[in-house]
Amino acid sequence: MTVPITLLLVEDDAGHARLIDKNLRRAGISNPIRAFSDGTSIMEAVAAPGFAEGGPYLILLDLNLPDMSGADILATIKDNPRTKHIPVIVLTTTDDRAEMKRCYELGCSVYITKPVDYVAFANAIRQLGMFLSVIQVP
Repeated sequence: MTVPITLLLVEDDAGHARLIDKNLRRAGISNPIRAFSDGTSIMEAVAAPGFAEGGPYLILLDLNLPDMSGADILATIKDNPRTKHIPVIVLTTTDDRAEMKRCYELGCSVYITKPVDYVAFANAIRQLGMFLSVIQVP
């Protein structure tokens, strides 16, 4: 029996979080989604005893959070032996090439720049959902 992947969505913009959830569902993703609106809450969750046993996980990470940098969260997750295997998809409005390079160097699996246009954003998330429906994670 395959255990469904739990998606951990780290997104401080409630509108973006709803749009991501809605369009992943439209793409046929029925996986559990746990939403976090800041860096502190995701860091507390992954540090909690028993977290690893609740997986498998895939993290959708915004870089621009109110309390800490998404890049710092990525670095912490990838530096921890308990969590370094978790795939992290950076999903952000930041399209700076240096920041993108930094995220890949820190260990992100995929870097996606959120389109500014609503329709393009919704379409990009549906395409992400199709991608998520065929990948496997440890």
